Amino acid sequence: MTSPSTILVAGAGIGGLAAALALARAGFRVVVFEAAPALSEAGAGIQLSPNATRVLSALGVVEALRACAVAPAAIRVLNARSGREIVRIPLGRAVEARYGAPYWVVHRADLQRALLEAAAARPEIVLRLGFTIVDHAVGEHGVTVVGKTQSGVLVEEQGHALVGADGLWSTVRARLGRDSAPRFRGRAAWRALIPAGDADPAWRRPLTQLWLGPDAHLVHYPVRAGDAVNIVAIVKDDRAARGWAAPGDRDALLARFRRWSAKARAILEAPARWQIWSLHDLPPRPRPGRGPVTLLGDAAHAMLPFLAQGGAMAIEDAAVLADCAAHRPDDLAAAFRTYEQLRQVRTMRAAQESARMGAIYHLGGALAAARDFVMRRAGGERLAARQDWLYRWPG
Repeated sequence: MTSPSTILVAGAGIGGLAAALALARAGFRVVVFEAAPALSEAGAGIQLSPNATRVLSALGVVEALRACAVAPAAIRVLNARSGREIVRIPLGRAVEARYGAPYWVVHRADLQRALLEAAAARPEIVLRLGFTIVDHAVGEHGVTVVGKTQSGVLVEEQGHALVGADGLWSTVRARLGRDSAPRFRGRAAWRALIPAGDADPAWRRPLTQLWLGPDAHLVHYPVRAGDAVNIVAIVKDDRAARGWAAPGDRDALLARFRRWSAKARAILEAPARWQIWSLHDLPPRPRPGRGPVTLLGDAAHAMLPFLAQGGAMAIEDAAVLADCAAHRPDDLAAAFRTYEQLRQVRTMRAAQESARMGAIYHLGGALAAARDFVMRRAGGERLAARQDWLYRWPG
């Protein structure tokens, strides 16, 4: 039997690695299981708002990220049909002064690498790659995890508790009986990354540029210290697929945007390859664990990407989970119930706000004109202040 202070974590994504670091810093031994045999460069850009970078700073990974992060000066919102700017929402120094932490955009692989290197530097953290969890059982002395290795051998591992950070299609959630099936939301994100040298100078500027059109929107920003530009187009889609990286038909995508402005179309024409991610979420309701087992990140509260908070919520989860565990190390079941209660309202609000923003982004006709008028009239400063509830956390 492993030490009672050992916590098992399913998944070595952003949430799982952040949880491992936070728990190790709180005094626990952590074993992280990851189905992939190697952690790859897969993924796209991710926006790290101050509520996330504040936690990453506490975890000791900010300096590693600083070399590759870009701090956008503003979110530039544009009308996709006319190409005209609607409003600029200040970020950069204004955000750091307001919230005490930066707003960065990075490539997901760079964030995962920074977390992984920090985890590797801590002897309390063990990473088991090529280990697919197929079941778990709670017993008198803790949790037994049954996993399958790359060679197909079934192996049992034991610990005092288990954290399911294994994503939207979570095995841990399913084994808990908390598995309402992920909902396909009738949209797909088309993602591409292009070298900065292939990009128009206007796209390389330190801005998050958001184009709003009927039933679609486009966002792009520089990553990797400005060496690449991340591009994401979200459109209606009636085909649901698992995974993050299905190949996309470039011509089919461009046909969807033929009525957009020439400047917006030029961005979409730049990448030679696109990858498709079908958008799913979970119904925003509580998913409590059982005994010394709980869920974190997308496994608990997968949400749509329109608020750019999926990764941030997982990072927040990690901090709260570790704090609760540190206060009740001898009763992790009770600690986990406290963690779940503390996260419930905030994650549900983030999911609901994200869905609402998606509807606003994709308005057309007179409703889109009204949206643009309201945003322009409000101005960037007032629109920025509407995120205080989100970015000031935990203050």
